[in-house]
Amino acid sequence: MKINDIQKEILRLKKENDICILAHSYQAHEILEIADFTGDSYALSVKAQSVPNKTVLMCGVRFMAETCKILSPEKKVLISHPEAGCAMADMMDKELIEQLKPRYKDYTIVAYVNTTAALKTICDVCVTSSSAVQIVNNIENKNILFIPDCNLGAYVAAQCPDKNIKLLSGGCPIHAAVNPRDVDLARERHLGCKVLVHPECTPDVVEKADFVGSTSEIMDFARNSEDTEFIIGTELSIAEHLQYEFPDKNFYPLSAGLVCKNMKLTTLVDVYNCVRGKGGEEIILDEQTIADAKKCIDEMIRLNHE
Repeated sequence: MKINDIQKEILRLKKENDICILAHSYQAHEILEIADFTGDSYALSVKAQSVPNKTVLMCGVRFMAETCKILSPEKKVLISHPEAGCAMADMMDKELIEQLKPRYKDYTIVAYVNTTAALKTICDVCVTSSSAVQIVNNIENKNILFIPDCNLGAYVAAQCPDKNIKLLSGGCPIHAAVNPRDVDLARERHLGCKVLVHPECTPDVVEKADFVGSTSEIMDFARNSEDTEFIIGTELSIAEHLQYEFPDKNFYPLSAGLVCKNMKLTTLVDVYNCVRGKGGEEIILDEQTIADAKKCIDEMIRLNHE
């Protein structure tokens, strides 16, 4: 079958089987084309709450599908590829943080949304990359333990100088692998281009950027800017999607190493198999895990609107 034929069949089957397809921005373009909603992980989970569909298919990684299930426990939530995990989410578990809690008993535990459902159950508040600074600023407690991404945590700490923010060693290995020399080389190759990076990059890379923001914020910056050339410091697919959207502009990857292998596991055929009931995996979370994990998400919503 040709790509277009598979896409047409997916569109037919998702309607026939009452399935809403969510696709994270790091997915391949042919998957984004057949999705009902695209964007960042938390925004997709919020979208899933409002749709009438009884089944939701998350084209992304496991923690995203878990977050979707936490927010929509009454829906059947599928992950498109069962082996699509997240190195950052998997590097810290509930047991580790429980062991550390006595050492940080006076600290508010702030968890990046890129964490497992189990870990969220023992955290105080959740954040996204776009909301982290505002939420941490709005927390009454001065003492913050920020997990798991020390690079995003360092960025938040720089923006919240009145807070005492403790970090653990963890983060996205893809973004963390970018170094300042990559920025210098990219600027030499593409003179005058603005460098847009994700705060999961290391502080010395963030310091050299013209703009720092979440995936959606990076895309919005490029959309709204009068500039026509940009160096994109996040997963390679973002430069590709922007190129499709704005063929008269140029988008250059900051580094060839910015490839999330877990995101690339999902193919269009995987999505096709899911909508015809032949693939994927249903996300199953017990009621207590859902209730406990949702507390830190609810607190994020509360603090984000203060």
